[in-house]
Amino acid sequence: MTTAPGTRHGEADVRAAAPPDSRRHAFRSIGTVAGAATVHGVHGAAGRTHWKCFAGRRQLDSPTEAVEWASIPPGGLSGEHRHTRTEEIYLILNGHGEFLFNGVTHRVGPGSMALTAPGNVHGLRNTGDADLDWWVIETLSPGTDAVLSGADLTMGVPAMGDAVIHDLFKERTVSTDGVFTGPLRQIDAVDLDTGQRTTLGRADAELAVFVHSGEGRATGADGAAADLVSDTCVTLGAGTLTRFEARTPLRLLVVTLALPRLSAEAL
Repeated sequence: MTTAPGTRHGEADVRAAAPPDSRRHAFRSIGTVAGAATVHGVHGAAGRTHWKCFAGRRQLDSPTEAVEWASIPPGGLSGEHRHTRTEEIYLILNGHGEFLFNGVTHRVGPGSMALTAPGNVHGLRNTGDADLDWWVIETLSPGTDAVLSGADLTMGVPAMGDAVIHDLFKERTVSTDGVFTGPLRQIDAVDLDTGQRTTLGRADAELAVFVHSGEGRATGADGAAADLVSDTCVTLGAGTLTRFEARTPLRLLVVTLALPRLSAEAL
């Protein structure tokens, strides 16, 4: 996975398409779900949610709002809310439930991944008999990023769209083209057998990597290393390479977060 993410329409890559630099420190953040906070009344819903933030705008160079993990107990609800400034994926890790999208329910389970673009209302309900855990990646829409960067821009809220739900564990690779317009370009599921290795890195994008199952070790080209267990999340800097080795069968979920680009009109 060292190929640069594709340029979207109207964009030009202003960074050199050089190979990743082995001298840079690979890890931007690393953590597990241990010590997750307990939050009550998330998005106006009764009950509690366990929540952990692995990385945000302070740690990342891409216009990424947050890389998070969340969990609700049986019968729990993450309340319905409208997205007006960010694009977001919910990737179900464990459990079963209903994804609520613009008032319509959709059954989801492990591997289900829902894409929510600005203008849409979503939520999540646990209908199973075990905790419902999911990975959350939220990124700024280009309009929001432009305003935060000082642009004088007035935008209305986009119209509601249709639900876009993939089965990542079956599809293996999902592109967000046609749904998202920001930095979140692609999601991959990578399975390694015991003893297998793979190297992850992008020249012009950061990677968020979540260990869905198994044990292993991640080693950056700079020598930094970390042991991996289920529910570990690591974010990797652009222009770096990291080797992942499986000590047991290992499943990695990998999200590509492209670095800022300059619009072609400004060149």
